[in-house]
Amino acid sequence: MSHTDYSNIKSISRLFRRLASLGYIQPDEIPSIDLYMDQVTTFMDGHLATSKRYESDKILTKTMINNYAKNNLLPAPVRKKYSKDHMLLLIFIYYLKNIMSISDIQELLGPVTDRYFNHKGELPLTEIYQEVMDYLKQEQDGLFQNIKHEFHTAEGLFSDTSADISEESREELRKFAFICYLAFDVYLKKLMIETLIDDDKEIRTQKEKEKQEKKKASDKK
Repeated sequence: MSHTDYSNIKSISRLFRRLASLGYIQPDEIPSIDLYMDQVTTFMDGHLATSKRYESDKILTKTMINNYAKNNLLPAPVRKKYSKDHMLLLIFIYYLKNIMSISDIQELLGPVTDRYFNHKGELPLTEIYQEVMDYLKQEQDGLFQNIKHEFHTAEGLFSDTSADISEESREELRKFAFICYLAFDVYLKKLMIETLIDDDKEIRTQKEKEKQEKKKASDKK
């Protein structure tokens, strides 16, 4: 086995070790009692540590959480304390903010918060969170297999390139191509997310317009 092959195995192994280490917070891990801000940030930092890129990274800060509340992503705390439902929303926000704008997250989470926060709807927010996270975990293996397939596909690229190119350069180009594939995949899915959110927004806007028109017509009678 060549040195290059060994490097590839190390790269893919390291990649999948990190992916496999990513877990998610189970609802029963979240304290049932309401928490102060410092307790919230400490809890999140400890339970989502494996998702950090650098050890010094912060999962959530006081400034972030205050900004989420100001931007209507998160209901205001009650007497400076955050409930379990606050924590669940913060976890969703943490993952979504990496690829979505604040306004898009607000459009996505707004209806969920309005209908289910603090046991308003037919389902508790805890049950919704559990269902979504279970679904993601079930699909994780298939996602990993697809990424592994694309990694090995990229390993075959640049094989017919001029023999003058060094093997080290080939490997650099293959890794470049693989990263481009991952970036393009994220780009396409981001476009899909934005389209779905825009469609929902348009539907809600139309319904609100129709509701107002009916009210005006009723007031005229």
